[in-house]
Amino acid sequence: MNETMLALLGFATIIMIIVLLLRNVTVPALAFIGVSCVSALILVLTGTFTVKEVGDFIKAGVADVHSTAALFIFSVLFFGIMTDAGMFDSIINALMKKVGHNVVGVAFMTCIIAIIGHLDGGGASTFLITIPAMLPIYKKLKMRPTTLLLICVTAMGVMNLLPWGGPTMRAASVLGIEANVLWMRILPMQAVGIVIALFTAFFWGMMEKKRGAGIDSTLEMEDYDMLEESASTSELGDLARPKLLFFNIGLTLLVIYCLVFLKVPSYLTFMVGCVIALLVNYPGAKLQNKIIKSHSGPALMMASTILAAGVFLGVLEQSEIMNHMANILASFIPQSMGHFMPLIIGVLSVPLTMLFCTDSYFYGLLPVLISVGNSFGVDPVHTAIAMVVCRNCATFISPVVPATFLGVGLAGVEIKDHIKNSFLWIWGVSLVCLVAGIVLRVITF
Repeated sequence: MNETMLALLGFATIIMIIVLLLRNVTVPALAFIGVSCVSALILVLTGTFTVKEVGDFIKAGVADVHSTAALFIFSVLFFGIMTDAGMFDSIINALMKKVGHNVVGVAFMTCIIAIIGHLDGGGASTFLITIPAMLPIYKKLKMRPTTLLLICVTAMGVMNLLPWGGPTMRAASVLGIEANVLWMRILPMQAVGIVIALFTAFFWGMMEKKRGAGIDSTLEMEDYDMLEESASTSELGDLARPKLLFFNIGLTLLVIYCLVFLKVPSYLTFMVGCVIALLVNYPGAKLQNKIIKSHSGPALMMASTILAAGVFLGVLEQSEIMNHMANILASFIPQSMGHFMPLIIGVLSVPLTMLFCTDSYFYGLLPVLISVGNSFGVDPVHTAIAMVVCRNCATFISPVVPATFLGVGLAGVEIKDHIKNSFLWIWGVSLVCLVAGIVLRVITF
């Protein structure tokens, strides 16, 4: 099978998965595994790869995401324990005193927490810091969890431009320059992005308020099926541990500190946190078994989805199908438009983010577009900036980014609902950042 056919197979695979998810035909895990296996079978039957090679691709893909799956299982368990023990009830009451029943204030607080939480450049840790803290408040005020996710991912998208963030480092390595040097060029666009993130919180806070959200709201609860399952035990008074409130707060802060500053796997941090939390709050095998079982449903569902996404990424990425897809897309750029490469790629970055994982985007697509731009005298840095800034805005709504599944799982939202609610807004944010870069002369033609 030649490169063009491989690229077409890749596009067909992704489109089929997106259609299955958006039409609610099946759960994400089955869609990822089923469609990926069909694509893998085609690769074998056409003699492109052997069964062993395809097996190795899938093994590598699952290996890339297994840490995220483990992280999700133990983070759900840890925060479930803290919820059952009543820690979040006290925190929520304190936060509510600060913002009252101000829906817009809650939205602003979400944005600020996400901005601060993403200073380490880690998407998973930011979701783990922001969503468990804010989701109960959203429930109390009858605000939609899709709004929580939108505000969160907008803030994370612009903060992900930091020089120690993965995308900026990848782009800098392709360009052969220091990440800090690239970041200093990007900084004015990032500043505009932060303003847009705060505006996003204000606008969507107002939208929720207009919709009727608030402490006296008569709105029906929605989109919380998974959360209700995991939180059901928190309603049982015998699980509350008010005397251990300060211990639990201290343990949670220690876990968050270790997530940000300790150079160990994030899932290990939550594993140790779960051990300490269970032993102190719920001594005895019988009670510990009850707690673990009560949170196993949501954890297993999202962990299986993440591992299934690893099968999908393994087939497409390890086989270099995504690189062939990048070459095909680059070939469609008309010669007459080559001079406007940064503008074109900036406009298309958000849709492309839905198709390409981070590595294939920067290591597969970026070098191809830089070489195309070179023939038209386009500064490679300008192409890279457009790709980094505009692509980052959509990082955490992409179904090929494992952290996205962590976010939707913690919020109890279906990924299709997250994409539907966020895609056009995030694309708009991306375009505003692009225009800002052109106006501020960060990007020139």
